[in-house]
Amino acid sequence: MKKFLIYTFAIALLSACCGKGKKETEKIIGKPEVTVIDGKMTPEILWSFGRIGEYAVSPDGQTVAYTVTYFDIAENRGNAEIYLMNADGSNVRQLTHTAASERNLVWKKDGSALYCLYQGQIHEVNLRSGKLKKISDFSRSIESFSLSPDQSKVLYVQTVPRKKMEPQLFVDLPKTSGRIIEDLAYRHWDHWVDSDPQLFLTGFDGNKNCVVINLLEGEPYQAPMRPFGGLEQTAWSPDGTKIAYTSRKKTGKAWAFSTNSDIYIYDINTGKTENISEGMMGYDKNPRFSPDGSMVAWESMERDGYESDQKRLFTYNFNTKERVYHTKNYDFDVQNLLWSKDGQAIYFITPWHGRQNIRKIDLATNKVTQISDENADFNSLHWLGDKLIAAQTLISRPTEIFEIALNGEVRQLSQVNTELLSQLKFGKVEERWIKTSDSKDMLVWVIYPYNFDPNKKYPALLFCGGGPQNMIGQFWSYRWNFQLMSANEYVIVAPNRRGVPGFGQAWNEQISGDYGGQNKKDLLTAIDVIAKEPFVDETRLGAAGASYGGFSVYWLAGHHNNRFSAFLAHNGIFNFEQMYAETEEMWFMNWDYGGPFWDKTNKIAQRSYANSPHLFVTRWNTPICVVHCELDYRVPISQGMAAFNVAQMLNVSSRFLYFPDENHWVLKPQNSVLWHRNYFDWFDKWLK
Repeated sequence: MKKFLIYTFAIALLSACCGKGKKETEKIIGKPEVTVIDGKMTPEILWSFGRIGEYAVSPDGQTVAYTVTYFDIAENRGNAEIYLMNADGSNVRQLTHTAASERNLVWKKDGSALYCLYQGQIHEVNLRSGKLKKISDFSRSIESFSLSPDQSKVLYVQTVPRKKMEPQLFVDLPKTSGRIIEDLAYRHWDHWVDSDPQLFLTGFDGNKNCVVINLLEGEPYQAPMRPFGGLEQTAWSPDGTKIAYTSRKKTGKAWAFSTNSDIYIYDINTGKTENISEGMMGYDKNPRFSPDGSMVAWESMERDGYESDQKRLFTYNFNTKERVYHTKNYDFDVQNLLWSKDGQAIYFITPWHGRQNIRKIDLATNKVTQISDENADFNSLHWLGDKLIAAQTLISRPTEIFEIALNGEVRQLSQVNTELLSQLKFGKVEERWIKTSDSKDMLVWVIYPYNFDPNKKYPALLFCGGGPQNMIGQFWSYRWNFQLMSANEYVIVAPNRRGVPGFGQAWNEQISGDYGGQNKKDLLTAIDVIAKEPFVDETRLGAAGASYGGFSVYWLAGHHNNRFSAFLAHNGIFNFEQMYAETEEMWFMNWDYGGPFWDKTNKIAQRSYANSPHLFVTRWNTPICVVHCELDYRVPISQGMAAFNVAQMLNVSSRFLYFPDENHWVLKPQNSVLWHRNYFDWFDKWLK
């Protein structure tokens, strides 16, 4: 269920509603005019924020190009445009004005122009006029691209159709909708697996007759890996002779049960491929070449089948053929790797106590040094001259681009949403450390109502986090936005219960095989403690969550002992046995449940299935709203339908909000506005 939400890909997910393939005659969506009343956030205002996507620093370090997406609710779509600013944040100007979105920014090596992906082809962007010139002529649209250091070659991602099973049965049936399936890898996330993304290499010198090479020619594998992988799973060597890429070279049942991906090195001169992580059994991904090309660093997990295992730092030395594990004595994840310019250290982002911090590791001593201790979440990391540049979010501010000096000083560069934020009133965000039932310290974020009056009593909502191994940090969400919730005069309680990173690996992995155990006690402890505050009305408590959080809501509905007055579950797990048999990434269920439901000798697995929410529905007595999406193949629609149907049969006040065109998330503007309106209508009905 949990996925590693790489920042740039989270923006790319919006492409379905960001004007992809739009005609130039269609409306160009830009920054909307917004009227804020009494400083109050609304769903419509939430969709008015500009969303910074990717960014790229010019070769001379003087200019930053970045994309900003604005949405039009009436049009039910968005559009990303390219902006430029000086490296100090000054002289901001919009570069492009098109009806479709630009993305995948790459500077021309002399800094005279930008390359981008536009309607599936590579375009060159004039830095003065913003006009786009198509310079590629791929027979089919591509998903993304990167250029070799000398920009003589291009690596790009294009899908390769899979062969139809038993094709002779389809010969004279062109209108049949039937599929023949003979292995487990037939659908994933929100799509049926009819094709695979693969890596292609060709020249980038204007020669239309350049040879095209598929780095996985004849192999039925994905590179990058679906559903979230992009070109961050690849890297060029500094001399442009090698390409490192990530792939999980498995199919069928093996694919469904294994997380064993590897780092492959493709030698352009010889055409040979080498696996440098052979024998390492967990996720190995996101390779990065050292500045001199002698080494590769990557993020590595140890155990096969455990997608939330600790992300460790490994390096491989091409000269000595040695692999080195650098973070044996570091109890937190290492991600978003960036080599120091001298190749002696690596900067990275790490989850720590409800934040995403920037740290550095010295490769000779393996000593970790903290660079930034901001009360914020950093996402992505690059060089900006002799400083770092990163995207940063807060619970009270969407993504902006920041400069980080190596001494830890931080300065905001972009100001995409400063004007809109100045018109809004946000609730105070408070960090609480609460003792759990087993006397551990747990971080709980408390977000106060935007117009807080200490003399009033407010209803409170317990936010049940998803993942399950997702830290609740300083994140800004367009689906679960704490400040939007506080604007509707609720106290929000968001605990980092057992089973999230950022508090040591033992805290993170305790949840596996214990879904109905300590983490649920943590949730109840958090709401019990905050409910005692004089400004909280303990008779008006609600609980909400998605994915694992949705399961948590269903579980609480049968175990809360009348604490809560209303529930809302989005795409949650209701029946564990049903879920095990229906989901698509079996490694997740196998690891976190402990095994299949039919293995009666497996005590961990049987304890998991004994905590399935559907077994406790006779205790349900509290109004519950179920939200579920048809295209969610991770937690299939049948889970939500079963929960709602049972609530109806038991005469429990209930509501079902169904989206036929959304996946695990709700991404389309009008669907999202409806989601939020329903959310507050439901809780207002029962808590106000």
